[in-house]
Amino acid sequence: MMKRAVIKGIGGYLPEHILKNEDLDASLNTSDEWIKERTGIHQRHIAAEGQVTSDLGYEAACRALDNAGMTAKDVDLIVVATSTPDYTFPSTATIIQERLGMRHGAAFDLQAVCSGFLYGVNVVSSMIQSGAAKTVLLIGAETFSRILDWEDRSTCVLFGDGAGAIIFQAEDTDNNGVLECFMRSDGRYREMLFVDGGPSKTQTVGKLRMLGNQVFKHAVTEIADAMQSCADKAGIAVSEIDWFVPHQANQRILNGVARRLKIEREQVVSTVALHANTSAASVPLAMLSAVEDGRIKRGDLVMLEAFGGGFTWGAALLRY
Repeated sequence: MMKRAVIKGIGGYLPEHILKNEDLDASLNTSDEWIKERTGIHQRHIAAEGQVTSDLGYEAACRALDNAGMTAKDVDLIVVATSTPDYTFPSTATIIQERLGMRHGAAFDLQAVCSGFLYGVNVVSSMIQSGAAKTVLLIGAETFSRILDWEDRSTCVLFGDGAGAIIFQAEDTDNNGVLECFMRSDGRYREMLFVDGGPSKTQTVGKLRMLGNQVFKHAVTEIADAMQSCADKAGIAVSEIDWFVPHQANQRILNGVARRLKIEREQVVSTVALHANTSAASVPLAMLSAVEDGRIKRGDLVMLEAFGGGFTWGAALLRY
């Protein structure tokens, strides 16, 4: 047996305010039908004025701890995947650490845009295997509404705010928890999906910019390749996997990947219609949805995957 990162709890939080497609019709010269046809998105949640990324992450963390029957005293590391931190520094993770009353251990942020949670799973799994951590709270939290150009219908309709959290704990097991991970990036394509500001470059926050058709083509190809590579590393056929929990960017991307790998659409967990793209929060929120409604059960083989700016992408195979 080897030491693996096993899921002990899961939680999520979505802001109360729901922005429906119909609410965007007049201001963007678009329509509910246009948005749904091209993206599959019906609505998104938007953080309230004064509500920041750490607020969302804290709520998700509390719910994950409750689900696991744990308190912050049981956690020795907090990792927050986010591209929309409260501040340039300190890290959003340390802010959440303080709010949880955690006076021990460590906390840090991880930035890989929409792939952030997947990168986090890889980091957490490696740290648990090495013995550097025993119980880790991994959070994906975003307030992308703060970096959107609300006059650009090609981008602002795609994103929403939210947070998801999973608690991983070390366990000696051969066939449970995180079984294999796969990570990639390619900086040549950074200008296809980026934010046009930053503290060093422009001394501003900036707005999100995207070449949607180019991102779509790369996403379908790279995601499918990552999933196949991850399964191959684990010595498991894609056909043996019970559920696929992808990053929720666009329903057409989810469908394209499923066709490429000959996956039944019913096996692909989709929350994009209700949440839109919540970046690093989308994978844990989708996982939570399928756990809560009973689709994903203990013992099921689950593959997570994501693709984001950078470009970054990756996959993780686990037994829930």
